[in-house]
Amino acid sequence: MVDDLRINMERVGERFNLGEYEIDAYLAVLEHGELTASEIADRTDIPQPRVYDTVRSLSDRGLVELRESRPMKIVAVDPKDAFGNIQSSLTELVDELGARYTAPARDTEAVSLVKSRSTILRYLEEVIDNAEYELVLSLTPDLLRRFYEDLSTAIDEGVSIDLLVTPATRAPDPDEFDYMEVCTIARARRGITTPVLAVADGEYSVYATQDALRDDQDRYGVIFNRSALGFLVSGFFGTVLWTTAETLAVDGKSRPFPRRYASIRRAVKDIRDIGGEFYATVQGRDIETGNPIVVEGKVVDVSFVDTEEVASMVIETDDGPLEVGGLVAALEDIEAQELRLGRESPPGLR
Repeated sequence: MVDDLRINMERVGERFNLGEYEIDAYLAVLEHGELTASEIADRTDIPQPRVYDTVRSLSDRGLVELRESRPMKIVAVDPKDAFGNIQSSLTELVDELGARYTAPARDTEAVSLVKSRSTILRYLEEVIDNAEYELVLSLTPDLLRRFYEDLSTAIDEGVSIDLLVTPATRAPDPDEFDYMEVCTIARARRGITTPVLAVADGEYSVYATQDALRDDQDRYGVIFNRSALGFLVSGFFGTVLWTTAETLAVDGKSRPFPRRYASIRRAVKDIRDIGGEFYATVQGRDIETGNPIVVEGKVVDVSFVDTEEVASMVIETDDGPLEVGGLVAALEDIEAQELRLGRESPPGLR
């Protein structure tokens, strides 16, 4: 198996090990179908003395045919024929490499820097796919189309999605694009300065500039693997980006209860917008002792500033009323790390 894998690797490497002259000559022949060595030299920057060596190299790889006439003619081979075998080999190679692949443990590092556009995109997809109940996203229209199926699947699985599309001038028209297929609420924000980001369940997150996904030059993305750091990205999204965007579409009232939340802002907004009685179960910690705590009871009051910077709720428990805030809460009694809201009774945590 190892020998077969190495042979496939060598076969693929040999076929694609093309130099600059070989690439230029090959593209010129493809475009015209048939050229002489002199015509290739005229249409490219390949020096005349190097043309013959270049086209013979292409012939050895099966990319062109050489017809020994006077003058010699270089004829393009149909790419389907030229690359048919290598396509099969490459598919087989990917399958074999995948079988040997051991996924790296990403939970060991709190922060990772990535500089490759493809790697940033892979992490974005992974964050989206890992969301169990809550997802916040800032995407360009191109990325929205790229991840349409992933987001649609998440919605079908009950994930609540806040979607920010930027720049606003390129956001799909709500009259022509069904945002509710891919999100719970959609907003648009002006400017290419808005970063691309995704946060799953308030924890796993990725942050990158739009430049990093356009030209991949001297740019980077940041991956946050721990909840305390993911909260920074989520907080930035909720207070800086989300509050300066215009609403495109919203469908929050149609989702059933009980609902699960990583963000107290979202929970309080639902209570305020939907109205009626709510019951909450909160898993978090006492802000003074740091001890883990679970409280449940009827929601008797909420506080929500229209700028969305401050949100809290008061729960009537068996031990009296307790004020609940979000992550890094300081003024309330409890820092909520996970909340569940129900309509008739406090929901269970699992």
